[in-house]
Amino acid sequence: MWLHSLGVAFLGGVICLDRVFLQAMISRPIVAGPVIGLVLSEPLTGLTIGAFIELLWIDRLPMGLYIPPNDSVATVLATAGAILAGRELGSIPRELIALAILLFLPTAFLAQQVDIWIAKTNARLSRKASEYARQGDIRGLAREHRFGLIKTFTGAFLVIIVCVVPGVMILAWVFPLLPERVLKALAYTYTFIPVLGIAVALNTIKLRGTIPLFAGIFLVAVTLLKIF
Repeated sequence: MWLHSLGVAFLGGVICLDRVFLQAMISRPIVAGPVIGLVLSEPLTGLTIGAFIELLWIDRLPMGLYIPPNDSVATVLATAGAILAGRELGSIPRELIALAILLFLPTAFLAQQVDIWIAKTNARLSRKASEYARQGDIRGLAREHRFGLIKTFTGAFLVIIVCVVPGVMILAWVFPLLPERVLKALAYTYTFIPVLGIAVALNTIKLRGTIPLFAGIFLVAVTLLKIF
């Protein structure tokens, strides 16, 4: 599990670079989830979790000075947590997926605080980069940019590596002990999360065209296939 956790943390840090560097949408949960799932040989689980979290936070846009919750980190952790705990338990039922999402959603806000701290400290790097640009020092300018990228990668890597192993252990330990009533509630939660997410997505159609609607319809189809 430790080897898988290190791999997931490294890949998660690379994925989070897309939030500030490439911005090719690789860091979106609908993409990050299947990528982590594919690495762990469970792409459908990753796709399901990624679609859930994508819809829940599709209306949180990084506009102006606002830094949204880091849904990329939450997706990486929830996907890895569900898959790795499922391997310990012998299967990945929908109740375990729902529990993993509920357990790791708060990490999006923890990573958000890390992102805010990085953004504040990057102000110094920006001033130094501007000075290097005025001096025509290309190497100094590139060095400041690299420092910013390293900080982003390291922040995401540390949050993931600190949370993934304890999270998997909690899931693998707690899930078999849950009574039938709690398992039934988790099954309802698994069904309710996409309904809530679709409501959020429908509210953003004017902002993002038909992408949220498409994601919602796709998620409903995947959910029905897993249920029936």
